[in-house]
Amino acid sequence: MAIRPPLRVIICYAIGQLGWSLASFSVINLLLYFYMPPETTEVIFPEYIFQGAILGFFTVVGFISSGGRIFDAITDPLIANWSDQSHSKMGKRKKAMAIAAVPFALLSFLTFFPISSSTTTNTIWLLAIVFLFYFFMTLYVVPYTALISELGHHRDDRLLISTIISVTWALGFLLGNGIFAIQSLLEQTQELSPTLAFQTAVGGSNVFALICMLIPVAFLNENKYAQQKTQSISIKQSLASVFKNVNFRFFLFSDLTYWLALNFIQIGVGFYVTVLFGLDKGMASLFSGIGFICSFLLYVPINMLAKKLGKKKILKTAFLVFCLVFLLTGLVGLVPLSKTILFYSLAVLSAFPLAAFGILPNTIIADIIHEHEAESGEQLSGMFYGARNFMMKIGITLSNLIFPSLLLLGKSMENPTGIRATTILAFVFCLIGFFIFTRYQDIQK
Repeated sequence: MAIRPPLRVIICYAIGQLGWSLASFSVINLLLYFYMPPETTEVIFPEYIFQGAILGFFTVVGFISSGGRIFDAITDPLIANWSDQSHSKMGKRKKAMAIAAVPFALLSFLTFFPISSSTTTNTIWLLAIVFLFYFFMTLYVVPYTALISELGHHRDDRLLISTIISVTWALGFLLGNGIFAIQSLLEQTQELSPTLAFQTAVGGSNVFALICMLIPVAFLNENKYAQQKTQSISIKQSLASVFKNVNFRFFLFSDLTYWLALNFIQIGVGFYVTVLFGLDKGMASLFSGIGFICSFLLYVPINMLAKKLGKKKILKTAFLVFCLVFLLTGLVGLVPLSKTILFYSLAVLSAFPLAAFGILPNTIIADIIHEHEAESGEQLSGMFYGARNFMMKIGITLSNLIFPSLLLLGKSMENPTGIRATTILAFVFCLIGFFIFTRYQDIQK
């Protein structure tokens, strides 16, 4: 019988979240910035791959990014089912994490090292690296997230674990956004080229990410603290069982729209700051930093409100606040308000939805898992989180395909039409997510 994990064990586990959040940041959020940079008064990066339109309204980087995500999404249920059926003595989840950590971090680094002056060669190289990156990312992340419900076999622990890994995920995201500032600093103080400065910043972040990912692998006693039992049902039966859960489906499809919208702002922050606000690229780090630091201040209030009002009301409000953030971002320069005031106001306003969506979704899934296990006797932690990751990656895949295509409408200060279009579409996604989530029923057990 597993025992409740003390705080030190939960923190050890949560450091892994910091690691994979940071290791995944550069490829997920900076690929477009590096291979299809914003058009400002300075040339940020050379043209390593073809940046024009293909098939009328798509881009090479969009196809590669979305293709990698589709491959990633397909592998989710396969790895989830393998992890659910694992008999490893070191822990059914840690074996996969141990295998994945080093190549995950290394491939994140290699993504930004074009090997040729030929755009065709670079495209083939980038395609191979991105696909491998997403495989090893999934191999680490799916078993890792399955541990949320298995370590959280007490209801109060589930909310605590979700809160702490939300903090470490946000720290990873915050450190990832620091790459913009580090790039600017290295260019100014070390006189490095933009490319070398960027590559140096990405390399340093991934070394730190690897260390963090290996901490739970080395020090978490999974057999002692995680409540687990090995399942022997097929992947088809496992998927069918998970998707029969109506409440989970309402959560899942609302979560899809959230990730569609969130990824727009994550990959677009460099464009919004440099083009719409007319600021230095390093200010993108400040914008994200303000939002995440303010979100930390809301973690305790959101925990208290979730216990008092239920998770559903908090997330519905978060959807609406995100709608407002995207709408106002699209209106920067078109409304008679100071860009400086809007910059800081939007950064602070984003804190509430970032905190709410950072904490509550993982807790909601853990609640659903424990309710499902009580009713069916099946412990399918890996598959539930794998299904969530699958839907999340579909959302990110679509946004990675759509966002660069919209940029073809205009991504310069003289013509920012495409950049504004991304904010309006993100607003629509959030609004749809709000209406879907109204069908979800809170679990209070």
